[in-house]
Amino acid sequence: MLAQLVLNGAALGAAYALVALGFVLVLNAAGAVNFAHGDLVMAGGMLGAVLGPMAADAVGPVPGAVLLPLVLLLMAGLGVLVAAVAYLPLRRKPPVAVFVTTIAVGIMLQNGANTLLGGEPRAAPPLLSGGTVTLWGGVTAPEQSLAVIAAAAVLIALQVWVFGHTHTGRRLRAAAQDPDMARACGIPVTRMVLATFAIGSAYAGAAGLLLANQYFVTPHAGGDLILKAYIAVTVGGWGSVPGAVLGALLIAGFEVGVSAALSYPVAQGALYLTLLLMLVLRPQGLLGEAARRRA
Repeated sequence: MLAQLVLNGAALGAAYALVALGFVLVLNAAGAVNFAHGDLVMAGGMLGAVLGPMAADAVGPVPGAVLLPLVLLLMAGLGVLVAAVAYLPLRRKPPVAVFVTTIAVGIMLQNGANTLLGGEPRAAPPLLSGGTVTLWGGVTAPEQSLAVIAAAAVLIALQVWVFGHTHTGRRLRAAAQDPDMARACGIPVTRMVLATFAIGSAYAGAAGLLLANQYFVTPHAGGDLILKAYIAVTVGGWGSVPGAVLGALLIAGFEVGVSAALSYPVAQGALYLTLLLMLVLRPQGLLGEAARRRA
């Protein structure tokens, strides 16, 4: 029972980590909160839920692992569109202008999904199969949970490698940390911002697909997901990529544990109380790095 709870918490935390990573990437690049991020996660889940049946009609059942690269690509394109419409025209304006436009983009995504697909819950196909594997000590684990953890780990490692060990990653970090200095050094800051939005949106889409094949997704799921991302980065530390992963794993473990011991509504209430306490007692988070606003 305990091993199963740990596995469930790790799988949920892995998906939450992708949500929080995309959120932090855009926060660092734009210096403003992207309130459409939760709806981008929803859009990724909906894409998986739509592409799965379409592929099944054309060639037969297709696992979610095959759909994942296509979802990443489509969501990266959507991220570029969001940046072009809701951020770039307003980046010299006060941050509240970006807040409002990203909220508007989120509402458009919700209403678009609701209009095109309806409001009923949908599920994406599983990453692999619906079978189980036996681990050490005779513990039986769903293949789906292990596949979600593995997929998230690969994507997180890929992001760490790109941002920490490649020329493009150094240009992306420079453009996010000091746009004026980066521009003076010849770095195309606008292109870097678009690339960051694309990566953040792609990770949101991946998280949406991973969550939608464990749970159902609806057009209005984004509000809850943006709050989870907000809590994760607040617990881990604003602007900190390792903090975002740590915060996501902690809140997922907390949510699964309290839900099993008491109930899901109690777990949600306790999460929001934790957010309040963190803001009062340690606003910089566990791996604190204060967010800088430049928008």
